[in-house]
Amino acid sequence: MSLSITSLANIAIELQNGISHQDRFARLIRTLRQLLGGDATALLRYEARQFRPLAIDGLAEDVLGRRFALDAHPRLEAIARAGDVVRFPADSELPDPYDGLIPDHTDLKVHACLGLPLFADQNLIGALTVDGMDPLQFDHFSDEELRLISVLAAGALNNALLMEQLENQTPAVAAVPGATRSSSEMVGLSTGIMQLKKEIEIVAGSDLNVLITGETGVGKELVARAIHRGSARAANPLVYLNCAALPESVAESELFGHIKGAFTGAIHHRIGKFEMADNGTLFLDEIGELPLTLQAKLLRVLQYGDIQRVGDDSSQRVNVRVLAATNRDLKQHVLAGEFRADLFHRLSVFPLHVPPLRERGDDITLLAGFFCEQSRVKMGLRQVTLTDGARELLRRYDWPGNIRELEHALYRAAVLARAGKADGEIWLQPQHFQLDTDAGVKPASVASAHHIPAVNNLRTATDDFQRRAISNALDANAGNWAASARQLQLDVANLHRLAKRLGVK
Repeated sequence: MSLSITSLANIAIELQNGISHQDRFARLIRTLRQLLGGDATALLRYEARQFRPLAIDGLAEDVLGRRFALDAHPRLEAIARAGDVVRFPADSELPDPYDGLIPDHTDLKVHACLGLPLFADQNLIGALTVDGMDPLQFDHFSDEELRLISVLAAGALNNALLMEQLENQTPAVAAVPGATRSSSEMVGLSTGIMQLKKEIEIVAGSDLNVLITGETGVGKELVARAIHRGSARAANPLVYLNCAALPESVAESELFGHIKGAFTGAIHHRIGKFEMADNGTLFLDEIGELPLTLQAKLLRVLQYGDIQRVGDDSSQRVNVRVLAATNRDLKQHVLAGEFRADLFHRLSVFPLHVPPLRERGDDITLLAGFFCEQSRVKMGLRQVTLTDGARELLRRYDWPGNIRELEHALYRAAVLARAGKADGEIWLQPQHFQLDTDAGVKPASVASAHHIPAVNNLRTATDDFQRRAISNALDANAGNWAASARQLQLDVANLHRLAKRLGVK
């Protein structure tokens, strides 16, 4: 079997159809998977020594949120270095980044793997990956045919990147020393987060002050970093100050600095945050906690650009853009006389609101994948995979602590799941997540919690319940373990292990 002119033409047509780049990319990999007969395909964007999935087909949804660093994924590094079609042998000892991430094949290793690096003007911009469970899956296709596919895909991806750069009107990341997209990236494709990204792109290129609002843990500092990164000040410092952690006695010195002898303990000159951020950006987190006396002095800096060190009679000019963040309703604090109205209006020239995680839908799954990959790398594991049951639990939870709570929950779950696992491949189950279900899970998922009878031994009761559940599932599915695993929302390999431990198998 080989690719016909018609099939290649179909790929080209798919890349012209669709109302968005995302739609075109989805069509491309869907068509490619059908043509090559693989079990999973992915289009990846390359930047800052990592691959970021743009579109996937046949892979778990959380893959879209994962970021694959070359240093942590030798197969992807091989694709990035190759410059041509890469065919990995079926017995390759290099771990596959998608092991455990192909639904219905989670208990099997990927056997056939193709990598097509994508170039624009000899620069690597991305890759296509095609994976299959059959070791001989792609042997019938020649390198020449696969190169044609990579050329078509590279052209489409390069056009999308050029359009993005024109729309953003921002310099390339490489123009900013040390900058990477991953350091200020907001993972998510929900309507709310996409709108926020557009607003960030609009305001970043200006020099306006920005007030960032949102609940604790939604990622307000991430928004501030994205604004700074997209601004003309990006090569200069972004200085952070948490106003809530400032004792009033030292707050003025922290902001504006002091001279030697200004007060007891001032044994040398010290510059403040405003001087540190000169020609750059100052991010004032929890601005609502700033004392009223300091609010007046901050207002003066915003109006005239002058600062005065504590104990110094002279003033000096600074050129600083101020980004402020709060989880409070500052309008109400203004009405209550707890926050200056004139400062509020100065700061909120361009307000940005970060939506809570519970309003971001499938972004929860993408973020879970992002943190799974981060925990895998930090803990030196081969694989960290979410079971269907774990994904469902995460989607149903309300996340009062937002993204910060999700991140901590994933890391705790990975630590618990790793206990006793020598092979470094862990599956995150619902029981690994220590969530406050009484406060955070939607009522439908805990409706039966009030009817659980009292027990004397929780472990024994849990084991008995799991034995009955497994036995009932096997009876309902005529002894089919794979079907029973799907019903129980477990990986089939984990079901076999659990059944063996419980004495069902």
